[in-house]
Amino acid sequence: MSDTRDPAIETAKRRKAPAKPKGRVTMTDIARAAGCSQATVSFVLNNSPGIKLSRQTRERVIEAARALGYSAPAFSALQKPVATFGSPAFDGPAFDGPAFDGLDGVIGFAVDQLATSPEAVVAIEGARQASWNAGNVLLVAQTMGDAVMEPRAIQALTRRGISALIYMTIFTREITAPDFLYSLDIPVILLNCYTADYAFPAVVPSEIAGGQSSTRHLVSHGHRRIATITGEPWMQAAQDRLKGYRRALATADIPFDPDLVVEGDWSASAGYAATVKLLALKDRPTAIFCQNDRTAIGCYEALKEAGLHIPQDISVVGYDDEEIARHLFPPLTTSILPHMAMGQWAIEQLEAPTAPGRGRYPITKLECPLVERESVRAVKAG
Repeated sequence: MSDTRDPAIETAKRRKAPAKPKGRVTMTDIARAAGCSQATVSFVLNNSPGIKLSRQTRERVIEAARALGYSAPAFSALQKPVATFGSPAFDGPAFDGPAFDGLDGVIGFAVDQLATSPEAVVAIEGARQASWNAGNVLLVAQTMGDAVMEPRAIQALTRRGISALIYMTIFTREITAPDFLYSLDIPVILLNCYTADYAFPAVVPSEIAGGQSSTRHLVSHGHRRIATITGEPWMQAAQDRLKGYRRALATADIPFDPDLVVEGDWSASAGYAATVKLLALKDRPTAIFCQNDRTAIGCYEALKEAGLHIPQDISVVGYDDEEIARHLFPPLTTSILPHMAMGQWAIEQLEAPTAPGRGRYPITKLECPLVERESVRAVKAG
């Protein structure tokens, strides 16, 4: 008889009950207990729409939160109804401001998370620079994607007299736009997200091309045993970077080897564990494409611990071009996430706006340029 048990569920059953932290329980504590990223915890506890997580992952996060005694409003709000303008959960009046007739000096910028990673701050800076060049002020609100507080935050911006709104998500994805976005009588620009109906201008990174460029760079240096350490597979960035990796291999007539693909969670610890696994292969890789720079940090540590030198023994490529990339030894070859350019692009779209919610807008994809440093070396054909 075949074993039909779900390995993920069995692993969860064997996991020891997490020890409660001495201080306030944070999402980082829950992520550590549940064996996932802080981003996954945030999406589960905030019940973020449009995020496709497995039932097992959601249950694991919720169980860890309960076991640790997490009691933040976001956790209890899992069962709350979605609040919209004019609904009982939203006690302010619906926005009834004037129709858009040109920028009047104030632009709103709403983002779900600011502290998780630097991308939001970089995008805001790009938008600020473009706004100030035109003499406009940027007002920023963090919403956490909360069903109750997000519409209140947006209305707080509209009450300040904003003449346009930039709506950003920290992780690239298709979203189900809240109804209140369609009801706004001002232009709305989506940054790092898009909707299935293409109702708003939207800009995202060209992740497939970025993954392809990173892998092609290693191929051009003679590598054929190229491994990759992915992010969490439910995230679109991880899916697209993996697609790019596979396309580059196919273009170079290099057979795809599933043993060279190891799932991570964007963290340094996952990069370390994945690299140890790759080094244990009988035919180990000559190069590793880490799908973000934090993963590359863990990869570096595992390689050095194994007595290997970068890039003499093995080449490494990262992704994101975080500040740490240029300070690693050797400095890390990586790709730039174009959030600065995306913020600037969003402002530029307001120069000749069209009424929001009318018509269809193509999704704009901006290139993720490769920055060549010292972590890649050519290998001899053998």
